[in-house]
Amino acid sequence: MYFFLSHLAFSDLSLSSVTVPKMLINMQTRQQSISYVGCISQLYFFLLFVGLDNFLLAVMAYDRYVAICHPLHYTTIMREGLCVLLVADSCILSCCSALLHTLLLVRLSFCADNAIIHYFCDLAALLKLSCSDTFLNELVIYTVGGMITFLCIGVILGSYIRIGTIILRVPSTRRLYKAFSTCGSHLSVVSLYYGTATGVYFFSSSWGSKDIIASVMYMVVTPMLNPFIYSLRN
Repeated sequence: MYFFLSHLAFSDLSLSSVTVPKMLINMQTRQQSISYVGCISQLYFFLLFVGLDNFLLAVMAYDRYVAICHPLHYTTIMREGLCVLLVADSCILSCCSALLHTLLLVRLSFCADNAIIHYFCDLAALLKLSCSDTFLNELVIYTVGGMITFLCIGVILGSYIRIGTIILRVPSTRRLYKAFSTCGSHLSVVSLYYGTATGVYFFSSSWGSKDIIASVMYMVVTPMLNPFIYSLRN
């Protein structure tokens, strides 16, 4: 668990570092601008670490499933080689997804108004500025993004449904306490992460002050709270 947690901490720190420093500079200097190259770079790394967070949370859910449902075989199933492979695959898939979205964005033309109603270069906000046809971009967002999201959420839900059926088969206070101590931190982080992300990307029609506040929760507050949530387990 701590092997995966260390990579999640790195991903959270990197995700905040992609957007927060530039936001603070803009607030300090009151020069709210960013270069085209800087904007594209910020978008790529934002997509990279968001995707990595998704995959790592799914991998950690599978790790908790093995720990509770197959405790005697845990060390043989979750061996070091498999853990390294899961993290490496997560990084590769995140890089490929972020690169695909970024390359598709670079081919677009931007004209007239280039003001982003946001505090960082978000993909949805940039597509609204383009005067080119964005059908292919939106198609890839819904297909690739949907596949990744449903895959990760499916692994998480499947793992916890299986954990729940195992615990409820022979319910006892001791088993419930042990399961909660093992999964409580991960469940809290997953709920916070997907809860704020859902509020930003699914329940907002246009970017306004409320949506920007929600995205700050998603980009800054959630990664900051993760270490506190996991430290409660210790």
